[in-house]
Amino acid sequence: MVASVAAVPAGSAQSSADRPNPCAGTVTEPATGTTVVSVQGFEFGEDGGKRPAKLVGVGPSGEIRWVHGMAEKYDVTWGYDVDPLANGNVFVTATLPDERTLVYEFDPRTQERVWSQTFDLADTHDADLIGGGEEILIANMRNYDEETGENDDSLRVYNRTTGEFEWVWRFDDHYDPDQLEENYTDDWTHVNDVDRIGDGLYLASPRNFDQAIVVNRSTDEIAMKLGADGEKDVLNEQHNPDYLESENGTPTILVGDSENDRIAEYELAGDPTDGTDGWNRTWTLDGDLDWPRDADRLPDGDTLVTDSRNHRVAEVTPEGEVVWEVYAPWLIYDAARLQTGEHGGPTAEDLNATGTYEIDGGANLHANESRLTACHRTLENVSGWAEGQAPETTDGATGDDTTEGALAGNGDDGRATDLPESGADVDAGDETTDADNSTGVPGFAPLAALAGLFVALVGIRRRAA
Repeated sequence: MVASVAAVPAGSAQSSADRPNPCAGTVTEPATGTTVVSVQGFEFGEDGGKRPAKLVGVGPSGEIRWVHGMAEKYDVTWGYDVDPLANGNVFVTATLPDERTLVYEFDPRTQERVWSQTFDLADTHDADLIGGGEEILIANMRNYDEETGENDDSLRVYNRTTGEFEWVWRFDDHYDPDQLEENYTDDWTHVNDVDRIGDGLYLASPRNFDQAIVVNRSTDEIAMKLGADGEKDVLNEQHNPDYLESENGTPTILVGDSENDRIAEYELAGDPTDGTDGWNRTWTLDGDLDWPRDADRLPDGDTLVTDSRNHRVAEVTPEGEVVWEVYAPWLIYDAARLQTGEHGGPTAEDLNATGTYEIDGGANLHANESRLTACHRTLENVSGWAEGQAPETTDGATGDDTTEGALAGNGDDGRATDLPESGADVDAGDETTDADNSTGVPGFAPLAALAGLFVALVGIRRRAA
């Protein structure tokens, strides 16, 4: 195991190089670059409750490089998706206490926002830049309108130039509420993710429908569907599906199968809209996982796994061996490796690694409450760049690993290189007509009811993002 170092507060009598890092688990192979971890901000247990949302930048050997306290800086309630951009920055999705959605581009080198935008959309777990950075693709949920009796859970595209939603795809137009188990008047779809996977093709995750779907923007039809409502053995309230494609062009979906406590990879084997018989599960990672909510296939074939309720991010080999592991309490939502992006990498079939594997070789720090608490305190004591970790300059000229090897600019994939550099917030709230959210704070029940969450763990897990 490689023991990395932790940051300590400025002015401490003990330097960070002399102090062990309580957040580092197994590290037998250094990572290929900085890993950005999005901490949603909640601790379960008798003494738990709401905790600050943050981003944590972790170096190749598990060292804490920087901490971006979005709760403190921008009054963020819940931290959600984080996407790497071609210029070395990250695109962040979060929610605010007044039931609005906040998205912004964050520059790790300066530790500042480049630009930001808010929407009168109560609960959004994922928004992505598309169209060369000129459009924002949004997955929005919890939009039942008591006055109209309609649920407006939707996918939508916002045009940053016109300030208008130029495309809105309502789930109610494509699903019959009477044929689904979920409560139409409550958190109906819980659509927690949407990604552009091709020209006008969007992969979305209506979690409560136990499905991952591909929507064709030009036809407004569902072109692919993995899973079916109530078919829990296929997907069970999944998060953050990623699209892969085998060497022979076979569509493949890698997904955090959260309530099944596993990572699952499915390969198209028949009718792409037959969610149960049209797909074969080709790779499964299970074992000591607790509510995993993201899995990214890396270029070398390893998988970066967000093991949410174990508060860890682990890079595992195709056979399930942990080679890199870091902890970031409390309740991780997403993680991304800056140099490699979120999507792509070889399929299990191409790796000759099909089958079921148990995650193995981790440090098991999630079973050590004192170690998790020590890690939490370490992260609390870092604001911005950690001691001894800041790059020599902030213009990316030093070859620091936050920019070195960044994705090649490709306006079509939504990772824009020419984003505006104004620091002003842009409020798009007046452009929306979504109803007030009656179900409370995004991700959980209302803050006022947090005390009741401790005795309703099953309910929490269903309601959490």
